Amino acid sequence: MTKPLWNALKLSPLLFAATLFAANNAFAAEVKQEINQDVTSVAQLSQGSADSIGQVTSVSQFSDVQPTDWAFQALQSLVERYGCIAGYPNGTYRGNRPMTRYEFAAGLNACLDRVNELIATATAELVTKEDLATLQRLQEEFSAELATLRGRVDALEARTAELEANQFSTTTKLVGEAIFNLGAPFGNERANGTGTDIDDNITFSDRVRLSLNSSFTGSDQLQIRLQAGNVPNFGSATGTNMARLSFDNNTGNDVEIDKINYAFNLSDAIRVKVDANNGEFWENIPNFSEFASSGRGAISRYGRFSPIYRQGSGGAGITVSFRPKGSAFNAAIGYLAGGSNNVASDPASGAGLFDGNFAALAQVGFQPTGAFNVGLTYARSYQNNVGGVNLFSSTGSSNASQPFGNVRTSANHYGAQVNFKPSSKLTVGGWVGFSNAEARSGANRGDNADIFYWMANVAFKDFGKEGNLLGLQFGQPPKVTDNDIGAREDNDTSYHLEALYRYQLTDNISITPGFLAIFNPEHNDNNDTVYVGTLRTTFTF
Repeated sequence: MTKPLWNALKLSPLLFAATLFAANNAFAAEVKQEINQDVTSVAQLSQGSADSIGQVTSVSQFSDVQPTDWAFQALQSLVERYGCIAGYPNGTYRGNRPMTRYEFAAGLNACLDRVNELIATATAELVTKEDLATLQRLQEEFSAELATLRGRVDALEARTAELEANQFSTTTKLVGEAIFNLGAPFGNERANGTGTDIDDNITFSDRVRLSLNSSFTGSDQLQIRLQAGNVPNFGSATGTNMARLSFDNNTGNDVEIDKINYAFNLSDAIRVKVDANNGEFWENIPNFSEFASSGRGAISRYGRFSPIYRQGSGGAGITVSFRPKGSAFNAAIGYLAGGSNNVASDPASGAGLFDGNFAALAQVGFQPTGAFNVGLTYARSYQNNVGGVNLFSSTGSSNASQPFGNVRTSANHYGAQVNFKPSSKLTVGGWVGFSNAEARSGANRGDNADIFYWMANVAFKDFGKEGNLLGLQFGQPPKVTDNDIGAREDNDTSYHLEALYRYQLTDNISITPGFLAIFNPEHNDNNDTVYVGTLRTTFTF
């Protein structure tokens, strides 16, 4: 609004200051930014902006309004006579910025409300007849804009009432993921010494997860996850679990309650998570991997994250995380009992929380900058032979899973993980791990075995399009490098090579072609190379 327009409209100081109010009030600025973007912002026209300092009692409160300004008297009159003006939190009025017709209508409406309030309280003498006549003309001029604003507010109120009446829950949100996968293993013979050919038919399978996430305080979360799927275990088709997919799950598409857990804050720095079933350390603490997600990350089971986080997988227990604000260090401790055998809920001997399978884990993380993360992890595990020992959850060789056969086995696990982001579009990371296992029963009780593994990976973000990801991984799955039972050592070395390209079709749909090659599977160079190809489509909602 310029001075010539003041003269053209022949406004009194009251009316012109009302115009400035519409142009400069932070609430009106917010309407300008949002009015054509989201109908929800229209509701703010009747409530005011969070950025406004509210009504002022003196024009001198504005640091950028001086007595020499040509509109000073108009502003002063409006403040003193009507109390109908506001400014910004920093004490400025910003009287020189332009305004839209919507802003003018919003400011005019606010001052009309104030005038009506004064009339209702028998203070009408403050309003001159000329002022009211001019206000009436302006109201007629902007009647279309005022009607539009009222209509949008009414529509928003109706929509809000409908949502409140039909919402699923006031405390619970539904989060879903569905995977459709075309996949096939291929190669020559299976890596199990039988001479049988690999089953190389192309498969089409699915996995669906529905999570009910509830919050009762705003900072806590109760998760109940349902899962169903028919994604096959390619370990059976290839003779080695090194070929397993990251998202394999075969319930025959029967729906199961997959997870139940509750997390809450003890303080700003301490968070506690209690897993009632199927607890996994990799979900509870930082895992330093760009490929951890089974639906959007690695296509292979080993390629997701370090196997040290699979200790105790499937158990029940508690994890406590320490993340002090402003500190480069973080830490976590956790305990999971029962494992995949789910014996934590069994009161029999050799079961329960403290007399059966368990894993205890401690981790220290260091993040000196936002681009560099490193973690040092230790875990102590024990597995009995009920349901079968599987020391690395089917990510390494059969010898690594059972270094002494299916006998009670304890182990100390040590791991180091790193994640480095030299730029927003490039991430380099990996992990290295060492485990020392001991036979706790059987003829070889007291024997020891050493297991070693490593992985290096690189992720190119926004490759070709925003949201896309190109990933490459190369490493060595868990290998028994030394064993008191010589026949169960791995004498050769397997190598894991994986490539994937996640194409973000929409915000909620991604398509990921992926390729996996296992050289010398089962750490045996007599075995033929095993290949796996997939085309994974992931829907999130």
